[in-house]
Amino acid sequence: MSERTSAVEAPITAATAKSSSSSPHVDAGDAGYRKDLKSRHINMIAIGGAIGTGLFLGAGGRLADAGPSLAIAYAVCGVFAFFVVRALGELVLYRPSSGAFVSYAREFMGEKGAYTAGWLYFLNWSTTCIADITAAATYAHFWAMFSDIPQWILALIALAVVLTANLISVKYFGEMEFWFAIIKVAALVAFMLVGIFLLVTQQDIGGHTPGFSTVSANDGIFPMGALPMLLVIQGVVFAYASVELCGVAAGETKDPHKVMPGAINSIMWRVGVFYVGSVVLLALLLPYTAYTGDESPFVTVMDKLGVPGAAGVMNLVVLTAALSSLNAGLYSTARILRSMALAGSAPKFTGRMNKGQVPYGGVLLTAAFGIGGVALNYVMPGEAFEIVLNLASIGILGTWGMIMLCSLIFWHRSRDGRVTRPAYHLPWAPYTQIVTLIFLVTVLVLMWSGGGVGRTTVMFLPLIAAALVGGWFLVRNRVTAIAEGVRKD
Repeated sequence: MSERTSAVEAPITAATAKSSSSSPHVDAGDAGYRKDLKSRHINMIAIGGAIGTGLFLGAGGRLADAGPSLAIAYAVCGVFAFFVVRALGELVLYRPSSGAFVSYAREFMGEKGAYTAGWLYFLNWSTTCIADITAAATYAHFWAMFSDIPQWILALIALAVVLTANLISVKYFGEMEFWFAIIKVAALVAFMLVGIFLLVTQQDIGGHTPGFSTVSANDGIFPMGALPMLLVIQGVVFAYASVELCGVAAGETKDPHKVMPGAINSIMWRVGVFYVGSVVLLALLLPYTAYTGDESPFVTVMDKLGVPGAAGVMNLVVLTAALSSLNAGLYSTARILRSMALAGSAPKFTGRMNKGQVPYGGVLLTAAFGIGGVALNYVMPGEAFEIVLNLASIGILGTWGMIMLCSLIFWHRSRDGRVTRPAYHLPWAPYTQIVTLIFLVTVLVLMWSGGGVGRTTVMFLPLIAAALVGGWFLVRNRVTAIAEGVRKD
């Protein structure tokens, strides 16, 4: 384990040292940030992280593939997503860090662990950003005024808008994410109220009467058996890709010990209400065959309802959700990359900050991969979302796995008396970590079993592993030199 101290790039202030006094480990990547994120920002970031593109766009195709059983898949994945963010929350209260799980991997697993965790996270968000700009472009095509504009141009515009806001300051990011989350939550609540009203009053929706008969008359909860539900789980995991964001944001808030527990605990009921509840409603309002992967299922319902402008308003909301996810991805990868850069395991320029205390190098590197996504939208506009979704799922599984491994090691060290677990901790440890790790491996197996793009993605694992190993040999001398220099100081 290497100790990060003020010897690297930025001085660590007394305040930073004080905040880390419960831990012998200090991360140089935590210095230099403004603590501009308030309680309302963190709470809404937690909400925004739990409601993303995977629900607003991905649920349509998943419903078509698995039918009403999709709600079960969302519930199961939601439980494990909560375990992951609760484990991260425990580590955050032990030692808040903008480097988040990369910083914890460095403390508990050494530099190789931090390097692996960081680049898997980058794989997650660099591909998720491509999915987000693809989704944004797809949504924009709903309106006639944009229908003739090529998808890749719309994707480029979405990337440029969010990139500009991210480069200014963390305050702008916080405000943008706050209002994005407000819009998403308000829209989902409004949709669910309308949906419940339609169910109770048996209102006609495009020639169909909603109700439980919608499910029973279309081959029940498992219209094609249980296997399709299992096979869509990897796509459902993608829907929860941002739940760890509040852990990264904790490093830029003034009082994470007061803010984080409430924000994390609320994720569980949000998952139950917004994800599971909305999917159940969608399944009751229209037959699962009415939904497609090319359109948000919420827009499908509103469009068939025939209320003037309703579908357009909902489409604007889901467009906002895609931009929110893109906003979060640029923010979080920049902080993770800076922590890695100051340890030597990421390019030096990703450690640089601008006058607004934004690690702009990391923002630009992630955005560069977004440009690659623009090219993908030019070459393969129809398949772009599905391709990057599967690659993002690999990064998500790796990131969640590293968080749970750090949590497991932290638990073992607490048993030895080397660290003290905070009062707010992951319940049922170490069984929770072990069961979650088994679940993550199972998702990989399901991706392989499903064939198609999922199997192709799993086949990329040896290449990803080879790239990680090769990259480590390129940076290990710099990492070692920085670590030894820090220890000498």
